[in-house]
Amino acid sequence: MRLSRRALLAATTAAASLASAPPASAATPTKKLRTGFERLSAAGYALLDGQRVGIVTNPTGVTRDVHHIVDVMHADNRVNLGAVFGPEHGFRGTAQAGGSEGGYDDPATGLPVYDTYLKSGRPLADVFTASGVDTVVFDIQDVGARFYTYIWTLYDCMEAAQLAGKRFVVLDRPNPATGRAAQGPVLHKEFATFVGRQPISQAHGMTVAELARLFNGEFLTTPVPLETVLMSGWKRSEFYDAWSLPWVPPSPNMPTPDTALVYSGTCLFEGTNLSEGRGTTRPFELLGAEGIDGRWAAAANELALPGVHFREAYFAPTFSKFQGKTIGGVQIHVHDRAAYDPVRTGIALLVTAKKVWSGFGWRSDNWIDKLTGSTGVRTAIDAGAGTDEVVAGWQEELAAFRRIRKEYLLYK
Repeated sequence: MRLSRRALLAATTAAASLASAPPASAATPTKKLRTGFERLSAAGYALLDGQRVGIVTNPTGVTRDVHHIVDVMHADNRVNLGAVFGPEHGFRGTAQAGGSEGGYDDPATGLPVYDTYLKSGRPLADVFTASGVDTVVFDIQDVGARFYTYIWTLYDCMEAAQLAGKRFVVLDRPNPATGRAAQGPVLHKEFATFVGRQPISQAHGMTVAELARLFNGEFLTTPVPLETVLMSGWKRSEFYDAWSLPWVPPSPNMPTPDTALVYSGTCLFEGTNLSEGRGTTRPFELLGAEGIDGRWAAAANELALPGVHFREAYFAPTFSKFQGKTIGGVQIHVHDRAAYDPVRTGIALLVTAKKVWSGFGWRSDNWIDKLTGSTGVRTAIDAGAGTDEVVAGWQEELAAFRRIRKEYLLYK
């Protein structure tokens, strides 16, 4: 008897699922959450019936037992899966920041993988047309920050799907930094880049399904035919470890949910001459540069910021800024996640770093303006403003965004 590759993969997936199930006595979170993909598959993929499907995803598109959804859907004869679209870092996640895997045939499934990185508008619409799909599905784990590029891959793909006459489906996943509130400055349109296409706040406090509805309702010139598969059991106030979901790093420098918690604030150090911790095991939690000593941690601790302590730290990045050099700085230790404000903390660290280290400087291309969304943060800090004054500078525009955001929230 001959077994097709699809049948063999289905059998292997089912067996592996049983083998990897935790014993009944294992201690796991008691809260039950079902992701958008889990609800789609539980409904027999009825939403995709009669459609040739392409999926925008990366290594985070996994089931609860860590099988990739592309492998699962390809093995299921209820789904006509015809293409995969890879974002920054690639479909299988092998590329570093600012890179992609290009186009190729996926060895595991034989499906064509199309590269979407740095494509938008008509060129990306042409990719969708060439793929021959009817429906584009999006399933990628976001981390809650405006400058994390996957939400702009979502935006670009929605726009391109509309141009190509394709239907668009978003499968929802939790925001690991919670959905409690929008925080930070709002992007000014003249600073739009791939780390911020549209005027949303630095920490948006939304899920990808909510963002998709916001994009469709506020920013796309012509809305795309959009359907969202929501989660069940998700609450805005709870953190990622409240549920028994696996964490797969969405990018090489996002190793844990702890990283995601601080990222919307400390990624601002990409716009400075300090290391943001790339090349260490705690990126965005370790920050530093040559010549910095314990005075920085002391100055930051004097502010008594809610929910966080700062430890004097020394480390040697294995790549990126200060590769192979031992540098000094701080490590962020969040002790009360509910009280912690990542954006305010990031601003406070910029202010104190400039105060205690004479070598402090911005990147020569003023990348900080792209990250914060305007010149406001940079010019305020350069003028000697303190943390409270910098934060006060964006409150009016943040309040306006929060009013818009409220109309698109889908969970309590």
